[in-house]
Amino acid sequence: MIRIEDIAKKLDISKGTVSKALNGAPDVSETLRKTVLETAVELGYSRSMRKKGAKQLCIFVKNMTYTSPSDFGYDIIIGFRKMAEPAGYIVAVEELDDHIQNSTPYDEYMLKRNYVGALFLGLSLSDPWLHQFRTSQTPAVLFDNYVKVNPNTTYVGIDNNEGMNLAISYLKNQGHRKIGYLSGALGAYVNQVRYSAFFHSLRKYGLADDPGLGGNAYLFSECLQKHLPRLLKKGVTAIVCSHDLLAHTVMIHCQELGLRIPEDISIIGFDDLPFCAYTMPPMTTVQQNRTGIGKSAFYALDSLLGNIPISTLLLHAKLVVRQSSGPAPERLPRDILEDTLQAVD
Repeated sequence: MIRIEDIAKKLDISKGTVSKALNGAPDVSETLRKTVLETAVELGYSRSMRKKGAKQLCIFVKNMTYTSPSDFGYDIIIGFRKMAEPAGYIVAVEELDDHIQNSTPYDEYMLKRNYVGALFLGLSLSDPWLHQFRTSQTPAVLFDNYVKVNPNTTYVGIDNNEGMNLAISYLKNQGHRKIGYLSGALGAYVNQVRYSAFFHSLRKYGLADDPGLGGNAYLFSECLQKHLPRLLKKGVTAIVCSHDLLAHTVMIHCQELGLRIPEDISIIGFDDLPFCAYTMPPMTTVQQNRTGIGKSAFYALDSLLGNIPISTLLLHAKLVVRQSSGPAPERLPRDILEDTLQAVD
């Protein structure tokens, strides 16, 4: 265990000066403060090693809405705070941008802000700090991101493989034999997991697993203009989407094309955002217990702070069946669309 005394000895300064530098005292120059922080990180010191005053946690949010009850991140943060604050922790929420990540290393930032650990929401695979988590010292819990080897990090989320199995099993039981998949860009770990899980589930249930049954894009417009028509031409009777917003967009576009949902084509989303119960028709989706995820994230972080190296903590998924999905149609959606085009001509 690295102590303040070790940092002081390394720099040949007093323990008091080190303590002042770590706590942002105004009578320590910014140059010396930076030197102390860098040395502390180099030696492997973290706030979690302190027995007193080590009560501040941070939730970093990027690429995710969280301020309104209808936002995806809202319930996760509420769940985390419901566990952390009664346990005596102060919880801060910060929006994380590229400037912060590029200008200050993770461990150094945490020392500077007096945070003992953090929960991260919405990181992509290109985020600089995500690469630093391979060797970081400060406990970090990552929602829908996985870092191998480092005992100071934990991956939390739902079992996406289980969720995809539930969706594909349900559709097969409804008579669907050719199912398509539309996804956001694969620059996010969770999108990669769900994409892979989709094809694994097809094989598990003995369904066609042609790679052409999947499509991914950063923009919804590309999914609608490029991948959706391709899937319909392939003869799919159901489409699973990587998240609810994309599924809703696909539903609306299919209806604009003249397809009835679910009579002509079934659509399933992922996440069960609050609006899913109020779409037309209400959306079938794989539910994430977001409050439960927030609570489990605190449990994981508290365990890391207690030197219990939890690698992965996954909640069970649940399929919520509503009216956007149903039995496979007698006629393929592509045939219905062809008839519509011929009638227009």
